[in-house]
Amino acid sequence: MKSHAQVVVIGGGLVGCSILYHLTKLGWTDVVLLERSELTSGSTWHAAANIHGLHDSTNISRLQHYTMGLYKELEAETGQGCGIFQPGSLYLAQTGAREHQLRLQAAKARYYGMDFHEVTRDEAERLHPLVDFDGIRCIMFEPQGGNVDPSGVTMAYAAGARARGAQIHRNCPVTATRAQPDGSWIVETPSGDIHTQWVVNAAGLWAREVARMAGIELPLMPTEHQYFVTETIAEIAALDRRLPSVADRDGEYYLRQEGKGLLVGAYERDMRFWAEEGTPAGFGHELFADDLDRIEPNMLRAIARVPVVGTAGIKRVINGPMIWSPDSSALFGPVPELRNYFCCNGIIPGFSQSGGLGLLAAEWIVEGEPKMDMFGWDLARFGAWAGREFTKARVRDQYANRFKIHFPNEERAAGRPVRTRPVYGRQKDMGAVFGLNYGWEHPLWFAAEGEPQEETAGFERQNWWAPVGREARMLRDRAGIIDISNFARYRITGPGARDWLDALLANRIPSLPGRSCLAPLIGRRGGIAGDFTVTCLGEGDFFMVGSGMAERYHRRFFDAVPLPAGTQWHSVTEAMAGFNVAGPLARDLLQPLTDTDLSSATFPFARAARIRVAGIDCIALRLSFTGDLGWELHCAEQDQAALYDALLAAGAPLGAGPVGSRALMSLRVEKGYGSWGRDYSPEYWPQETGLAGLIRMDKDFLNKAAYAAIAGHPPREVLRTIAIDATTADATGNEPIFDPEGRPAGKVSSGAYGHHVRQSLALAYLRPDIAPGAELSVMVLGRPHRASVLAGPAFDPDGSRLRQ
Repeated sequence: MKSHAQVVVIGGGLVGCSILYHLTKLGWTDVVLLERSELTSGSTWHAAANIHGLHDSTNISRLQHYTMGLYKELEAETGQGCGIFQPGSLYLAQTGAREHQLRLQAAKARYYGMDFHEVTRDEAERLHPLVDFDGIRCIMFEPQGGNVDPSGVTMAYAAGARARGAQIHRNCPVTATRAQPDGSWIVETPSGDIHTQWVVNAAGLWAREVARMAGIELPLMPTEHQYFVTETIAEIAALDRRLPSVADRDGEYYLRQEGKGLLVGAYERDMRFWAEEGTPAGFGHELFADDLDRIEPNMLRAIARVPVVGTAGIKRVINGPMIWSPDSSALFGPVPELRNYFCCNGIIPGFSQSGGLGLLAAEWIVEGEPKMDMFGWDLARFGAWAGREFTKARVRDQYANRFKIHFPNEERAAGRPVRTRPVYGRQKDMGAVFGLNYGWEHPLWFAAEGEPQEETAGFERQNWWAPVGREARMLRDRAGIIDISNFARYRITGPGARDWLDALLANRIPSLPGRSCLAPLIGRRGGIAGDFTVTCLGEGDFFMVGSGMAERYHRRFFDAVPLPAGTQWHSVTEAMAGFNVAGPLARDLLQPLTDTDLSSATFPFARAARIRVAGIDCIALRLSFTGDLGWELHCAEQDQAALYDALLAAGAPLGAGPVGSRALMSLRVEKGYGSWGRDYSPEYWPQETGLAGLIRMDKDFLNKAAYAAIAGHPPREVLRTIAIDATTADATGNEPIFDPEGRPAGKVSSGAYGHHVRQSLALAYLRPDIAPGAELSVMVLGRPHRASVLAGPAFDPDGSRLRQ
């Protein structure tokens, strides 16, 4: 075994072998994989290995589509059979909501050139004569759907990697991983140590144990999962072709042909955890005892839909372990607190995603950033707050509701609350309905007396639509008080504070106290990795505000810029809280509470000051994400309740009150303001987002060369505001847009109803040739809705309200 390598991959399952293979494809051939037992041990060998391309997330659909197309290429390249069967997949909708979901996925497939289309009942019966389609509202067909052989695919990845120089060592457990001062690692094994530049944790069921060797905890929890295979079914044996799989997610089971019988599996409500304290070191190719009684309700629904399931004998039952993250998505990416330590864990539909995960992991390691924005899978979306009890509660919910639709804007209650502020109880008493943002509970909207203090979920407008409209109009007409405590806050102090910020961010950092600026953060490929408000409080003292959900994510960028001597940055998110007071009467609300002159002459737009409000020390920024006159007030967390009470009391005579984040979404979309994680991401260039004017090329900043390489390129797409003719539902994000000739025109990044302007609106990335006034079709609910491109923001296009 070699003593040095560029990368050591820990784990010889499907995903570990895929990462190894893709590293070699990108040119890193001095790579090693270490497997504690045999390849495919753990979860890989007993997987049902179904493959499908479509997902509610556009980028995950693209990733899965790549994976499905890779397997035949892999067979041809390596000569190793992958056991590929692609008779197609039938997707059934029993409810209106499921029909909306499938139609939206079909629209995305059309946009990206994938094949996922509606079929008639007659066509479906020809494709699968054993299914009873009574009660089905909509049937979609994916011709590439099917399944593969778990061992064959894994061995093919391994063979492809070996052919390019990779080494694979079986029966070689890792006993320790030791970080070195230069960012490299020593990986210890009974067969010797390897000094490596990168460690990749792809240890599957043992991911938690491997992570602990490096001093980190991963929010993962294993469960049992069952499926069974029937004896030969005469009707199948008589066919000269393979039947398509059946995705009846409303029935909460999955079903496909296996041999001359059927494979049927379920995610039951009466689920079981396994190995909560740690995966046994000696576990490998074992299974658990059968417990089919637990999945009986699911099986009865499968029998009702495919009656031969009820008469066929059972050939074998598979009850094996799977390991889950709190949201059932992968924990993916470099660990922000460590150097050169990469994770790819908690993958559930691994055979649909293995190729894409391997490719993106290799891009991230070799090139510094993947080509696709994968923040939804980035392990940085969870922090230390996602502890064992939260993880267990969320995994229980995810498993038991595996096939439940994840509706736009839906907030699930499992495992909450985790992090609360002092005003949480007060807000709850006021009717607040809460959402989760990086563990923090924050008000989404406020129910009035007599209104239910809980929300419904669906694709169409829900019970919160009217209360959100009430809050948005209140702020636009008078004033509103928005809790912004879930924003990320940082203090940068020391003699080199401004120099460090200047080297990190692309805009010029203010040097005069009381000045603020909006500054983009540039990614490794020149895209938008973040946007921050930076305020100079004094010499060597800066205050920075950014996206709350990206706080851990952004640490990777902060740590990439060396701190000057005597200078430090630290998060004050937990130590501070805050409110945005906004609306035409914001000044009337605040002025009686402070001795500071809030007039525009003294306190103009984009200025800041330390002031006292109701006797409480605050950092006040003359900014508002609503696009209206407003101030952000940031205070110590222990002062939050007193400040809130004072603001509410001052606002009451003016008709002002609390406003939640759902109304903030409506207000910012009216104003055309983009938001990181929705409208801004590393995939988008500054000249596409409208932020290029904030980049100063006469100074150095992080990843300047990457931006310089694309700065002169014409935009591929342009962020614009569109108005949509919609009466029952609004765009929420990722809806495809087509031009009058049926060609792809763009896609929605954010959407909301503009309650002040009384229009259904969206921010969308459109082809640059599409000008204001153009007529388009937006696939809201998966069906075309007429839309027109606006020349600017729907609200206050000249910005006069901000500066009044």
